Amino acid sequence: MRTNFTCNAMTQPVQSAPDSLKNRVVLVTGAGTGLGREAALAYAKHGATVALLGRKEKNLEAVYDEIVAAGGPEPAMFPFDLAAADDDGFERLAGTISYHLKRLDGILHSAAAYFSLTPLHLQTLEQWNTLLKVNLAAPFALTKACLPLLKSSPDASVVFTGETHGQHPAAYWGGYAVSKSGLDALTTILSEELEQTPNIRVNTLVPGPVASPLRRKTHPGEDPAALPQMADLMPWYLWLMGPDSREVRGQVIECGKTK
Repeated sequence: MRTNFTCNAMTQPVQSAPDSLKNRVVLVTGAGTGLGREAALAYAKHGATVALLGRKEKNLEAVYDEIVAAGGPEPAMFPFDLAAADDDGFERLAGTISYHLKRLDGILHSAAAYFSLTPLHLQTLEQWNTLLKVNLAAPFALTKACLPLLKSSPDASVVFTGETHGQHPAAYWGGYAVSKSGLDALTTILSEELEQTPNIRVNTLVPGPVASPLRRKTHPGEDPAALPQMADLMPWYLWLMGPDSREVRGQVIECGKTK
């Protein structure tokens, strides 16, 4: 049974060992910018071989170079458009990951689609289709395609990235909030279906208000210095992806307060 619990973005959970992700392969979507980029760097620093996935190859190359320059394991890059992919595309991607990296021990779903904060009557079906595809359907489809690889791992972790307004809906958040709210149900359903597969755990992390590029779009007049920084959340990203959270499954972990 799932019991939501909260985290304090400024308080670390169990401190992850410097080599906590050694010999693990972790796929990070949205790895070119924002929290995905920050997490990819943190995972590599803790020993993971990171599979960098994103739409813009230039951004992935910059993260690749930063990981290599810091002495981390050589990452892999997978330029990929989640909004345009179909079932066959996700299956081919999983096959490519298997061919090049031989294994997969975790997925961080950090990619997100967002347009603007507007009333519902100004939002379009095309926008909603994109939001639902990237923020909800793609995490499902990518996880499904990668399940055979994850089942072969002795300790696999899937982490969805939620959003505070998916948990606490508010006016003007529209399709973005609705698409993110579905991750709650997906986490519960997938966790229950994997109860007989104890080597795979599934959780959702809701970062809360944090000084990220997306936050600057949703709250342009806000002082970023007054918010938790992306690095402050990395202990939670590392904990959920690493061995210390092995018994945590089917949880929605909220950081910070709704704003």
